[in-house]
Amino acid sequence: MLKRHANFFKSLLFILDLVTITVAWIGAYLLRFEVQFFPVTKGVPALSDYFLLLIPIYVIWVFSFRWFDLYRPRRISSRLSEVWDMVKANTVSVLALAAFSFFIRDTEFSRLVFAYFWALNITLLCLLRWTYREVLRFLRRRNYNLRYVLVIGAGGLAKEVISRFKHHPELGMNVVGCLTRRPEKVGRSVEGTEIIGTYNMLSNILAQRTIDQVFLALPSDAQNEINAIMEVLSDYPVDIRVVPDVSQYMLLRSEAEMFDGLPILTLQASPLYGWSRVIKRVMDIGLSALILVVASPLMFTIAIAIRWTSPGPIFYRQVRMGLDGTSFSMLKFRSMRVDAERKTGAVWTTAEDDRRTAIGKLLRQTSLDELPQCFTVLKGDMSLVGPRPERPELIEQCRAGIPTYILRQKMKAGMTGWAQVHGWRGQTSLQKRVEHDLYYIEHWTPWLDIKILGMTLVRGFIDKNAY
Repeated sequence: MLKRHANFFKSLLFILDLVTITVAWIGAYLLRFEVQFFPVTKGVPALSDYFLLLIPIYVIWVFSFRWFDLYRPRRISSRLSEVWDMVKANTVSVLALAAFSFFIRDTEFSRLVFAYFWALNITLLCLLRWTYREVLRFLRRRNYNLRYVLVIGAGGLAKEVISRFKHHPELGMNVVGCLTRRPEKVGRSVEGTEIIGTYNMLSNILAQRTIDQVFLALPSDAQNEINAIMEVLSDYPVDIRVVPDVSQYMLLRSEAEMFDGLPILTLQASPLYGWSRVIKRVMDIGLSALILVVASPLMFTIAIAIRWTSPGPIFYRQVRMGLDGTSFSMLKFRSMRVDAERKTGAVWTTAEDDRRTAIGKLLRQTSLDELPQCFTVLKGDMSLVGPRPERPELIEQCRAGIPTYILRQKMKAGMTGWAQVHGWRGQTSLQKRVEHDLYYIEHWTPWLDIKILGMTLVRGFIDKNAY
């Protein structure tokens, strides 16, 4: 019964996708040839010509959506992950459609229609998926479309699993009970869920109760029982999910993947790979170039002021540590005397630092001394958004007090960041800065970068903690 319900919802979503794709394709045609944001110079083609292309569109999109696994159950996955999968699937599909249309000699299809279709399709399909998921969440909160879960384990790991299900009723995961290895714990509860038996009672419980999801939340010292448990589970049509007891090792951006059929769990990794890396780099190049063009009169004025008020070079180069611990030369407007570190060595700037030049304090408080870093971003050593880079000699001091500090190097250093827009810069808590930087790396998406850049603009560049 549960499988039939799942197939119904999957088929319904498939039909709604096809309807949405059709609407987006017709909408793209109307935007190009009826609304005409851009003038039409080669005449208006018949809508029927574009209708004929719907057949290959359906074939390409169905194949692509299956390839990107867009119809898998997503009860416990994030909305952003589905949006990102949708963007990738539609991008690949539009490119395939454009290549296919090239071989149709009878009709010349507008490339602008393909561009409109790509944008409309992503927007409408994401709105459809969001509405669809919200309706399902609404139903699940009212005890419809539920999945019945058995948790094998009754320790701390099982407690974490059950707690998360209770905090997210929209997932529709109804935990019917837990199993334990210790008979004396039967009848007790874990996070309000009854311990209904021991491991050796698994077969009888699966036969007597309605269960379609089994979560193995076993402690690391229970590996001896797994073979017997899996042998029993192989006789029942239930989905099996394993929650590994490695939480004490999971420091950053953990993820699971398959390597030639072998499951691999990555405990700490950078989120920048594949398309994510390309998108972030394109954003960096485009926006940093735009900033340099817009700010060029201001930068020219600052350069004249520095040369007029203080002897020495206009720019200041300093070695910083970036992605994966590699060093790079960061460019800034000089805000201190040329011999500023001759006596002190590498130290953090203080509120009443007398090493600053006449306009150095103003440049640092307004962050205008950092504008030349856009050149470093263009070069590829930095990003517009990311953890602020530190000098190698200061990093050694930070690592001694905060062991997770070095994990910041899993992301390219940035001109602004999640910690900076929340006020954690200068002489503030280093621990808080690291926490915010790791949060940024753990939750990175292009949308988070856009949000941080927007917060940087809205809140301005002046910071009381910038010395």
